[in-house]
Amino acid sequence: MKTFITLILALLFASSVFAQRQAEVIVTSTFLRKLPNTTSEKVQTVQKGEKITLEKAQDTNGWYYVSVSNRTVKGWIRKDTLSPLAKAETVRETTQKVAAKPPVKSSPPANSTPAVSLPATPAATPNPVEVEEVVRVYTEEVSLNVRVVDDNNRTVKNLNPSQFKIYEDDVLQPISSLTTAEVPVINALVIDNSRSLRTQLAKIIEAGKIIVGTNRPKDESAIVRFISKDKIEVVQDFTWRKNSLDNALDNLFVEGGQTAVVDAVYQTAKKVEEYQKSEKREDVKLRALILVSDGDDRSSSYTEQQLFDLLRASQVQIYAVGFINNLRKEPDAMGINRQEKAKSFLTRLAQETGGKVYFPNSIEELPQIASDISAEMRTQYLISYTPTNENRGGIFRKIKVEIADGANKEKRIAITRAVRTTTPK
Repeated sequence: MKTFITLILALLFASSVFAQRQAEVIVTSTFLRKLPNTTSEKVQTVQKGEKITLEKAQDTNGWYYVSVSNRTVKGWIRKDTLSPLAKAETVRETTQKVAAKPPVKSSPPANSTPAVSLPATPAATPNPVEVEEVVRVYTEEVSLNVRVVDDNNRTVKNLNPSQFKIYEDDVLQPISSLTTAEVPVINALVIDNSRSLRTQLAKIIEAGKIIVGTNRPKDESAIVRFISKDKIEVVQDFTWRKNSLDNALDNLFVEGGQTAVVDAVYQTAKKVEEYQKSEKREDVKLRALILVSDGDDRSSSYTEQQLFDLLRASQVQIYAVGFINNLRKEPDAMGINRQEKAKSFLTRLAQETGGKVYFPNSIEELPQIASDISAEMRTQYLISYTPTNENRGGIFRKIKVEIADGANKEKRIAITRAVRTTTPK
Protein backbone atom coordinates (compact mmCIF):
# COMPACT_ATOMS: atom_id res chain seq x y z
CA MET A 1 0.00 0.00 0.00
CA LYS A 2 2.84 2.38 0.90
CA THR A 3 4.59 1.60 -2.39
CA PHE A 4 1.36 2.25 -4.32
CA ILE A 5 0.90 5.70 -2.67
CA THR A 6 4.54 6.56 -3.45
CA LEU A 7 3.98 5.63 -7.08
CA ILE A 8 0.80 7.73 -7.37
CA LEU A 9 2.56 10.78 -5.85
CA ALA A 10 5.50 10.32 -8.21
CA LEU A 11 3.19 10.15 -11.22
CA LEU A 12 1.30 13.26 -10.10
CA PHE A 13 4.56 15.11 -9.60
CA ALA A 14 5.88 14.08 -13.00
CA SER A 15 2.61 15.13 -14.64
CA SER A 16 2.66 18.56 -13.03
CA VAL A 17 6.28 19.12 -14.05
CA PHE A 18 5.56 18.02 -17.59
CA ALA A 19 2.68 20.48 -17.80
CA GLN A 20 4.90 23.34 -16.67
CA ARG A 21 5.78 25.55 -19.63
CA GLN A 22 8.92 27.59 -19.96
CA ALA A 23 10.11 30.08 -22.52
CA GLU A 24 13.61 31.16 -23.42
CA VAL A 25 13.74 34.85 -24.22
CA ILE A 26 15.44 35.34 -27.58
CA VAL A 27 15.41 39.15 -27.47
CA THR A 28 17.85 41.83 -26.38
CA SER A 29 15.94 42.39 -23.14
CA THR A 30 12.43 43.04 -21.90
CA PHE A 31 10.73 44.04 -18.66
CA LEU A 32 8.92 42.08 -15.96
CA ARG A 33 6.31 44.43 -14.53
CA LYS A 34 4.24 44.55 -11.34
CA LEU A 35 0.94 44.92 -13.22
CA PRO A 36 -0.08 44.00 -16.79
CA ASN A 37 0.52 47.38 -18.46
CA THR A 38 3.50 49.25 -19.94
CA THR A 39 3.43 52.05 -17.38
CA SER A 40 3.50 49.75 -14.35
CA GLU A 41 6.52 49.53 -12.05
CA LYS A 42 9.39 47.43 -13.42
CA VAL A 43 10.14 44.38 -11.29
CA GLN A 44 13.15 43.10 -13.22
CA THR A 45 14.83 43.25 -16.62
CA VAL A 46 14.73 39.89 -18.41
CA GLN A 47 17.78 39.39 -20.60
CA LYS A 48 18.34 37.48 -23.82
CA GLY A 49 18.63 33.71 -23.23
CA GLU A 50 17.01 33.83 -19.78
CA LYS A 51 14.30 31.23 -19.10
CA ILE A 52 10.97 32.16 -17.64
CA THR A 53 8.15 29.99 -16.31
CA LEU A 54 4.51 30.69 -17.18
CA GLU A 55 2.65 30.83 -13.88
CA LYS A 56 -0.74 31.43 -15.53
CA ALA A 57 -1.67 29.97 -18.89
CA GLN A 58 -4.36 32.54 -19.58
CA ASP A 59 -3.72 35.76 -21.42
CA THR A 60 -4.68 38.96 -19.54
CA ASN A 61 -5.01 41.81 -22.01
CA GLY A 62 -1.95 40.59 -23.90
CA TRP A 63 0.17 39.80 -20.82
CA TYR A 64 1.38 36.60 -19.11
CA TYR A 65 2.05 36.20 -15.40
CA VAL A 66 5.47 34.55 -15.15
CA SER A 67 8.39 33.86 -12.84
CA VAL A 68 12.15 34.09 -13.28
CA SER A 69 15.25 33.32 -11.21
CA ASN A 70 14.12 29.80 -10.24
CA ARG A 71 10.58 31.06 -9.65
CA THR A 72 11.66 33.48 -6.91
CA VAL A 73 10.68 36.65 -8.81
CA LYS A 74 7.24 36.98 -10.37
CA GLY A 75 5.55 39.55 -12.54
CA TRP A 76 3.81 40.31 -15.82
CA ILE A 77 5.43 40.20 -19.25
CA ARG A 78 3.96 41.12 -22.62
CA LYS A 79 2.57 38.14 -24.49
CA ASP A 80 3.87 39.42 -27.82
CA THR A 81 7.41 39.38 -26.42
CA LEU A 82 7.12 35.58 -26.31
CA SER A 83 4.61 34.87 -29.04
CA PRO A 84 3.78 32.87 -30.94
CA LEU A 85 4.08 30.08 -28.40
CA ALA A 86 2.05 27.69 -30.51
CA LYS A 87 4.44 28.05 -33.45
CA ALA A 88 7.66 27.94 -31.49
CA GLU A 89 10.15 25.11 -31.64
CA THR A 90 9.51 22.71 -28.72
CA VAL A 91 12.49 21.04 -27.08
CA ARG A 92 12.27 18.38 -24.38
CA GLU A 93 14.82 18.41 -21.60
CA THR A 94 15.11 15.51 -19.12
CA THR A 95 16.63 15.53 -15.65
CA GLN A 96 16.95 12.59 -13.29
CA LYS A 97 15.25 12.59 -9.88
CA VAL A 98 16.31 9.95 -7.32
CA ALA A 99 13.38 8.10 -5.75
CA ALA A 100 13.27 6.44 -2.36
CA LYS A 101 12.30 3.09 -3.91
CA PRO A 102 12.34 1.67 -7.44
CA PRO A 103 9.08 2.18 -9.33
CA VAL A 104 6.58 -0.66 -9.68
CA LYS A 105 5.51 -1.49 -13.22
CA SER A 106 1.90 -0.51 -13.71
CA SER A 107 -0.39 0.66 -16.47
CA PRO A 108 -0.82 4.45 -16.36
CA PRO A 109 -4.27 5.81 -15.58
CA ALA A 110 -6.41 6.89 -18.53
CA ASN A 111 -5.64 10.34 -20.01
CA SER A 112 -2.37 10.64 -18.05
CA THR A 113 1.07 11.51 -19.42
CA PRO A 114 3.12 8.37 -20.23
CA ALA A 115 6.03 7.78 -17.88
CA VAL A 116 9.53 8.38 -19.28
CA SER A 117 12.63 6.60 -17.99
CA LEU A 118 16.36 6.90 -18.59
CA PRO A 119 18.03 3.85 -20.20
CA ALA A 120 18.92 1.19 -17.66
CA THR A 121 22.53 0.12 -17.09
CA PRO A 122 23.66 -3.24 -15.73
CA ALA A 123 24.64 -1.73 -12.38
CA ALA A 124 21.77 0.70 -11.89
CA THR A 125 18.04 0.64 -11.28
CA PRO A 126 15.90 2.98 -13.44
CA ASN A 127 14.68 6.01 -11.54
CA PRO A 128 11.71 8.33 -12.17
CA VAL A 129 12.44 11.21 -14.50
CA GLU A 130 11.17 14.80 -14.51
CA VAL A 131 10.30 16.05 -17.98
CA GLU A 132 10.02 19.74 -18.79
CA GLU A 133 8.60 21.15 -21.99
CA VAL A 134 10.87 24.03 -23.01
CA VAL A 135 9.54 26.39 -25.66
CA ARG A 136 12.25 28.29 -27.51
CA VAL A 137 10.72 31.54 -28.68
CA TYR A 138 12.52 33.32 -31.48
CA THR A 139 11.69 36.99 -31.12
CA GLU A 140 13.62 40.20 -31.52
CA GLU A 141 13.14 43.61 -30.03
CA VAL A 142 13.71 46.79 -31.99
CA SER A 143 14.77 49.99 -30.25
CA LEU A 144 14.17 53.42 -31.74
CA ASN A 145 15.47 56.81 -30.72
CA VAL A 146 12.58 59.17 -31.44
CA ARG A 147 12.56 62.96 -31.40
CA VAL A 148 9.21 64.74 -31.23
CA VAL A 149 8.77 68.35 -32.35
CA ASP A 150 5.85 70.68 -32.92
CA ASP A 151 5.11 72.83 -35.98
CA ASN A 152 7.67 75.37 -34.81
CA ASN A 153 10.37 72.68 -34.48
CA ARG A 154 10.30 72.90 -30.68
CA THR A 155 10.91 69.72 -28.69
CA VAL A 156 7.84 68.07 -27.15
CA LYS A 157 8.42 66.36 -23.80
CA ASN A 158 6.43 64.31 -21.25
CA LEU A 159 4.65 62.00 -23.69
CA ASN A 160 3.45 58.50 -22.76
CA PRO A 161 3.31 55.22 -24.77
CA SER A 162 -0.39 55.58 -25.60
CA GLN A 163 0.40 58.70 -27.64
CA PHE A 164 2.74 56.83 -29.99
CA LYS A 165 1.98 54.46 -32.84
CA ILE A 166 4.74 52.49 -34.55
CA TYR A 167 4.24 50.97 -37.98
CA GLU A 168 6.56 48.52 -39.72
CA ASP A 169 5.78 48.08 -43.41
CA ASP A 170 2.45 49.84 -42.63
CA VAL A 171 1.50 47.27 -39.94
CA LEU A 172 0.87 48.55 -36.40
CA GLN A 173 3.39 47.15 -33.89
CA PRO A 174 3.05 46.51 -30.13
CA ILE A 175 5.14 48.91 -28.03
CA SER A 176 6.95 47.05 -25.24
CA SER A 177 8.59 49.98 -23.46
CA LEU A 178 9.18 53.72 -23.56
CA THR A 179 11.64 55.75 -21.54
CA THR A 180 12.76 59.36 -21.47
CA ALA A 181 15.68 58.66 -19.16
CA GLU A 182 18.89 60.28 -20.34
CA VAL A 183 21.42 57.74 -21.59
CA PRO A 184 25.14 58.16 -22.32
CA VAL A 185 26.03 59.54 -25.75
CA ILE A 186 28.69 58.04 -28.01
CA ASN A 187 29.46 60.38 -30.89
CA ALA A 188 32.10 61.05 -33.49
CA LEU A 189 32.82 64.38 -35.17
CA VAL A 190 33.74 63.67 -38.79
CA ILE A 191 35.28 66.81 -40.27
CA ASP A 192 36.13 67.49 -43.89
CA ASN A 193 39.70 68.86 -44.05
CA SER A 194 39.81 69.30 -47.80
CA ARG A 195 40.63 72.67 -49.35
CA SER A 196 36.98 73.39 -50.11
CA LEU A 197 36.44 74.11 -46.39
CA ARG A 198 39.67 75.99 -45.70
CA THR A 199 37.93 79.32 -44.99
CA GLN A 200 35.47 77.72 -42.57
CA LEU A 201 37.88 75.54 -40.58
CA ALA A 202 38.42 77.95 -37.67
CA LYS A 203 34.66 78.24 -37.06
CA ILE A 204 34.22 74.49 -37.51
CA ILE A 205 36.79 73.89 -34.76
CA GLU A 206 34.93 76.35 -32.52
CA ALA A 207 31.63 74.55 -33.17
CA GLY A 208 33.25 71.18 -32.46
CA LYS A 209 34.40 72.44 -29.07
CA ILE A 210 30.84 73.55 -28.28
CA ILE A 211 29.54 70.05 -29.03
CA VAL A 212 32.14 68.16 -26.95
CA GLY A 213 31.85 70.81 -24.26
CA THR A 214 28.27 69.67 -23.55
CA ASN A 215 29.38 66.06 -22.89
CA ARG A 216 28.22 64.59 -19.59
CA PRO A 217 30.49 62.41 -17.39
CA LYS A 218 29.51 59.13 -19.14
CA ASP A 219 29.57 60.53 -22.68
CA GLU A 220 32.47 59.86 -25.05
CA SER A 221 33.48 61.49 -28.31
CA ALA A 222 35.99 60.84 -31.10
CA ILE A 223 37.45 63.21 -33.70
CA VAL A 224 37.94 62.05 -37.31
CA ARG A 225 39.47 64.16 -40.09
CA PHE A 226 39.24 63.17 -43.72
CA ILE A 227 40.21 64.23 -47.19
CA SER A 228 40.65 61.46 -49.77
CA LYS A 229 39.98 57.73 -49.26
CA ASP A 230 43.59 57.17 -48.14
CA LYS A 231 43.46 60.10 -45.71
CA ILE A 232 40.76 59.18 -43.19
CA GLU A 233 42.35 59.58 -39.78
CA VAL A 234 41.12 59.14 -36.20
CA VAL A 235 42.99 62.02 -34.57
CA GLN A 236 41.38 61.31 -31.19
CA ASP A 237 39.74 58.01 -30.29
CA PHE A 238 36.71 57.80 -28.00
CA THR A 239 37.32 59.56 -24.72
CA TRP A 240 35.49 61.54 -22.05
CA ARG A 241 38.48 63.88 -21.63
CA LYS A 242 37.44 67.25 -23.06
CA ASN A 243 41.01 68.58 -23.08
CA SER A 244 42.12 65.74 -25.35
CA LEU A 245 39.19 66.37 -27.69
CA ASP A 246 39.86 70.13 -27.80
CA ASN A 247 43.54 69.51 -28.56
CA ALA A 248 42.61 67.17 -31.41
CA LEU A 249 40.30 69.82 -32.86
CA ASP A 250 43.02 72.47 -32.59
CA ASN A 251 45.39 70.23 -34.56
CA LEU A 252 43.12 69.89 -37.61
CA PHE A 253 44.59 71.24 -40.83
CA VAL A 254 43.62 71.52 -44.50
CA GLU A 255 45.15 69.32 -47.21
CA GLY A 256 44.64 68.84 -50.89
CA GLY A 257 42.93 65.72 -52.24
CA GLN A 258 39.80 64.28 -53.79
CA THR A 259 37.15 64.27 -51.06
CA ALA A 260 35.86 60.84 -49.90
CA VAL A 261 32.74 61.67 -47.86
CA VAL A 262 31.05 58.28 -48.28
CA ASP A 263 34.14 56.35 -47.15
CA ALA A 264 34.62 58.59 -44.11
CA VAL A 265 31.00 58.19 -42.99
CA TYR A 266 31.02 54.43 -43.68
CA GLN A 267 34.18 53.75 -41.66
CA THR A 268 33.20 56.02 -38.78
CA ALA A 269 29.60 54.76 -38.55
CA LYS A 270 30.95 51.21 -38.13
CA LYS A 271 33.29 52.44 -35.42
CA VAL A 272 30.52 54.25 -33.54
CA GLU A 273 28.15 51.27 -33.80
CA GLU A 274 30.68 48.73 -32.51
CA TYR A 275 32.19 50.79 -29.67
CA GLN A 276 31.19 49.30 -26.28
CA LYS A 277 28.37 47.39 -27.97
CA SER A 278 26.09 45.52 -25.57
CA GLU A 279 22.73 43.76 -25.82
CA LYS A 280 21.78 44.65 -22.24
CA ARG A 281 19.11 47.32 -21.92
CA GLU A 282 20.90 49.01 -19.03
CA ASP A 283 23.94 49.49 -21.29
CA VAL A 284 22.01 51.34 -24.00
CA LYS A 285 23.77 54.37 -25.47
CA LEU A 286 22.71 56.97 -27.99
CA ARG A 287 25.08 56.73 -30.95
CA ALA A 288 25.59 59.66 -33.28
CA LEU A 289 27.87 60.85 -36.05
CA ILE A 290 28.24 64.58 -36.67
CA LEU A 291 29.43 65.24 -40.23
CA VAL A 292 30.80 68.62 -41.31
CA SER A 293 31.43 68.74 -45.05
CA ASP A 294 30.30 70.19 -48.36
CA GLY A 295 28.97 66.70 -49.16
CA ASP A 296 30.69 66.64 -52.56
CA ASP A 297 32.10 63.12 -52.85
CA ARG A 298 34.89 62.66 -55.40
CA SER A 299 36.85 59.50 -54.67
CA SER A 300 35.15 57.02 -52.29
CA SER A 301 35.62 53.27 -52.64
CA TYR A 302 32.24 52.50 -51.08
CA THR A 303 29.07 53.34 -52.95
CA GLU A 304 26.17 55.30 -51.48
CA GLN A 305 24.10 52.09 -51.61
CA GLN A 306 26.66 50.23 -49.49
CA LEU A 307 26.69 53.09 -47.00
CA PHE A 308 22.91 53.17 -46.61
CA ASP A 309 22.76 49.37 -46.28
CA LEU A 310 25.17 49.70 -43.35
CA LEU A 311 23.21 52.52 -41.73
CA ARG A 312 19.92 50.59 -41.96
CA ALA A 313 21.46 47.80 -39.88
CA SER A 314 22.87 50.19 -37.25
CA GLN A 315 21.60 52.50 -34.52
CA VAL A 316 23.76 55.47 -35.52
CA GLN A 317 22.03 58.82 -36.03
CA ILE A 318 23.66 61.29 -38.38
CA TYR A 319 23.66 65.05 -37.93
CA ALA A 320 25.05 66.78 -41.00
CA VAL A 321 26.27 70.34 -41.45
CA GLY A 322 26.54 71.00 -45.17
CA PHE A 323 28.53 73.89 -46.62
CA ILE A 324 27.12 73.54 -50.11
CA ASN A 325 26.87 77.19 -51.18
CA ASN A 326 30.25 77.20 -52.93
CA LEU A 327 29.46 74.13 -55.02
CA ARG A 328 28.52 74.63 -58.65
CA LYS A 329 24.82 74.79 -59.46
CA GLU A 330 25.39 74.36 -63.18
CA PRO A 331 25.86 70.83 -64.52
CA ASP A 332 29.52 69.83 -64.87
CA ALA A 333 31.08 67.97 -67.80
CA MET A 334 29.30 64.79 -66.67
CA GLY A 335 25.94 66.57 -66.40
CA ILE A 336 25.96 66.54 -62.56
CA ASN A 337 24.68 69.47 -60.51
CA ARG A 338 27.18 69.19 -57.64
CA GLN A 339 25.23 71.39 -55.24
CA GLU A 340 21.93 69.55 -55.63
CA LYS A 341 23.64 66.17 -55.45
CA ALA A 342 25.43 67.06 -52.21
CA LYS A 343 22.28 68.54 -50.68
CA SER A 344 20.27 65.43 -51.53
CA PHE A 345 22.94 63.11 -50.11
CA LEU A 346 23.31 64.95 -46.80
CA THR A 347 19.54 65.26 -46.39
CA ARG A 348 19.06 61.54 -46.96
CA LEU A 349 21.79 60.71 -44.42
CA ALA A 350 19.89 62.62 -41.74
CA GLN A 351 16.37 61.50 -42.69
CA GLU A 352 17.08 57.78 -42.89
CA THR A 353 18.91 57.68 -39.56
CA GLY A 354 16.59 59.95 -37.56
CA GLY A 355 19.12 62.77 -37.36
CA LYS A 356 19.02 66.30 -38.72
CA VAL A 357 20.68 68.32 -41.48
CA TYR A 358 21.74 71.97 -41.48
CA PHE A 359 22.74 74.13 -44.46
CA PRO A 360 24.25 77.31 -42.99
CA ASN A 361 24.35 80.42 -45.13
CA SER A 362 27.09 81.85 -42.95
CA ILE A 363 29.81 80.45 -40.71
CA GLU A 364 28.43 82.71 -38.00
CA GLU A 365 25.53 80.26 -37.65
CA LEU A 366 27.84 77.46 -36.52
CA PRO A 367 27.83 78.12 -32.73
CA GLN A 368 24.00 78.00 -32.67
CA ILE A 369 23.95 74.88 -34.86
CA ALA A 370 26.41 73.17 -32.49
CA SER A 371 24.19 74.01 -29.50
CA ASP A 372 21.12 72.74 -31.35
CA ILE A 373 22.79 69.42 -32.19
CA SER A 374 23.80 68.90 -28.57
CA ALA A 375 20.25 69.64 -27.40
CA GLU A 376 18.68 67.38 -30.05
CA MET A 377 20.76 64.41 -28.89
CA ARG A 378 19.58 64.91 -25.29
CA THR A 379 15.83 65.16 -25.84
CA GLN A 380 14.78 61.82 -27.29
CA TYR A 381 12.40 59.00 -26.40
CA LEU A 382 13.78 55.46 -26.37
CA ILE A 383 10.96 53.22 -27.61
CA SER A 384 11.09 49.44 -28.04
CA TYR A 385 8.71 47.18 -29.93
CA THR A 386 8.53 43.49 -30.85
CA PRO A 387 8.01 43.03 -34.62
CA THR A 388 4.94 41.02 -35.57
CA ASN A 389 6.46 39.84 -38.86
CA GLU A 390 8.74 36.88 -38.15
CA ASN A 391 10.42 36.72 -41.56
CA ARG A 392 14.05 37.70 -41.13
CA GLY A 393 17.45 37.60 -42.73
CA GLY A 394 18.66 40.89 -44.20
CA ILE A 395 15.19 42.13 -45.16
CA PHE A 396 14.61 45.91 -45.19
CA ARG A 397 11.55 47.09 -43.29
CA LYS A 398 10.07 50.58 -43.44
CA ILE A 399 9.47 52.26 -40.08
CA LYS A 400 6.98 55.03 -39.39
CA VAL A 401 6.14 56.60 -36.04
CA GLU A 402 2.97 58.62 -35.56
CA ILE A 403 2.28 60.82 -32.56
CA ALA A 404 -1.11 62.03 -31.31
CA ASP A 405 -2.00 65.72 -31.56
CA GLY A 406 -1.70 67.89 -28.48
CA ALA A 407 -4.54 68.84 -26.15
CA ASN A 408 -5.36 71.88 -28.31
CA LYS A 409 -5.02 69.95 -31.59
CA GLU A 410 -1.48 71.21 -32.13
CA LYS A 411 0.39 69.01 -34.60
CA ARG A 412 3.38 66.95 -33.55
CA ILE A 413 6.01 65.26 -35.66
CA ALA A 414 7.93 62.12 -34.67
CA ILE A 415 11.41 61.80 -36.16
CA THR A 416 13.29 58.49 -36.20
CA ARG A 417 15.15 56.24 -38.60
CA ALA A 418 13.14 55.32 -41.68
CA VAL A 419 14.34 51.77 -42.36
CA ARG A 420 15.86 48.84 -40.50
CA THR A 421 17.42 45.55 -41.55
CA THR A 422 16.02 42.40 -39.94
CA THR A 423 18.23 40.13 -37.85
CA PRO A 424 18.58 36.46 -38.91
CA LYS A 425 17.55 33.79 -36.36
